[in-house]
Amino acid sequence: MLQYRSTRHANESCSPSMAILNGLAPDGGLYVPEDLEALRLDYREVLKEDYLGMARIIFTKFFPDLAEEIPVIVEASYRGRFRSEAVTPLVPADGKWILELFHGPTCAFKDVALSALPNLMAAAVRKNHFEDEILILTATSGDTGSAALHGFSDVPGTRIVVFYPDEGISLTQRLQMTTERGRNTAACAIRGDFDDAQRGVKEIFRTMPHPAKGIALSSANSINIGRLVPQVVYYFAAYRQLMDAGRIAVGDPVTFVVPTGNFGDIMAGWFARAMGLPVEKLVCASNSNEVLADFLATGRYDRKRILHKTNSPSMDILVSSNLERLLYFVCGEEQTRRYMEELGEKGAYEVSSAELESIRACFVGGAASDEEGAKAIHDIFSSDHYLMDTHTAVAWAVSEKLEERGILSEAPQVILSTASPYKFTRSVLAALGEEVSEEDRRNMERLEEVSGVAMPEPLAGIFDREVMHRDVIDPPAMKEYVKAQAEGR
Repeated sequence: MLQYRSTRHANESCSPSMAILNGLAPDGGLYVPEDLEALRLDYREVLKEDYLGMARIIFTKFFPDLAEEIPVIVEASYRGRFRSEAVTPLVPADGKWILELFHGPTCAFKDVALSALPNLMAAAVRKNHFEDEILILTATSGDTGSAALHGFSDVPGTRIVVFYPDEGISLTQRLQMTTERGRNTAACAIRGDFDDAQRGVKEIFRTMPHPAKGIALSSANSINIGRLVPQVVYYFAAYRQLMDAGRIAVGDPVTFVVPTGNFGDIMAGWFARAMGLPVEKLVCASNSNEVLADFLATGRYDRKRILHKTNSPSMDILVSSNLERLLYFVCGEEQTRRYMEELGEKGAYEVSSAELESIRACFVGGAASDEEGAKAIHDIFSSDHYLMDTHTAVAWAVSEKLEERGILSEAPQVILSTASPYKFTRSVLAALGEEVSEEDRRNMERLEEVSGVAMPEPLAGIFDREVMHRDVIDPPAMKEYVKAQAEGR
């Protein structure tokens, strides 16, 4: 049976279902499958399935000890829960293809995973006769928080605490979190950025895995393998839709362009490739926070820089946690542990030239500014009447820049669209050359008028909902806040 191990110590291993429950390994590492060969499959057989069928096969590969439960998990997670029957539809635009990942209940790509994670976790609890109540602890740069709060709202045996930056996210993203009415939910702003929130969450996992008697911590961030695996499915789904559109034949290579912050979404693409899907390249698209683009160019990861607040806030990250998983598979456990120690102590590390060459065999990096992203929004709407959000626009702009430099092959490109443009109406309206109101409700209405693109139903009444969560704390107070939540104070 496939086992999972920590990226930092091979002796920190457990079953797949316990990896889901633990979230983060006790040594601070991330769980990875110990045998990549065990994940390989005949991708052609997967492509014969619909979305739910693909999910059943892929979930079972990663979580074989939950094989009996997975058909029920997949049905409960996806049947009738997304506004598109395809779950993640693929649409053409100006010679490229856009994979729309925002048709779930909170209008962001995190819904694809966070519709499944509560069901995976509930099955893991039963499988392991787990008696503790689970406190889901999550840091968010915007979209994970609302999707996690929605997914775990009033789920029996769980509580959830989400920490988010007090500044630097859109009002719509904030309201999606602060208006959540689940009795087991808490959303708390911190006076800091996402990296502060993520660092605080990891420290709590390391030092306080049981914040109260009968309470165990787990995570809904992509550090949790149960959050990451569901994202593998839509790479296969995109490939199948390209085949159905007559754009490719089975076996043809495809390049995926991924707006990237914490490296989870693009790491899911790497797993799809490792399973056998014909992925030509994975393009890691960064905004003005170019830490990943610089790493892929030089081999040096350096977080010692100013964090820029941009129009694509979910990518405003300087410590990309999931990169640790890639380092493990490329560099090995000992080197990964050393790199993570150097990152923590010195704020930087540098991989060898051979390691960088291995990474570049699959990954290409690039970055785009707010201005370049705004131009992409304007140009694609003008040419194809396609409306994209600010994160998707960064990916589009990076794709164009790499094309101009002759870096990408002729393989068809799939741009991962991670959020509805209605979550970032100020920036999208400004990009279209429209006047922007100080009132976000008016901006949402104006965007619908200007674009003719219908406002998503989950966002339509958000400004009329009661704010339930108003807490704002400094990062050092996070541990006490979690303890209080665990104790019901």
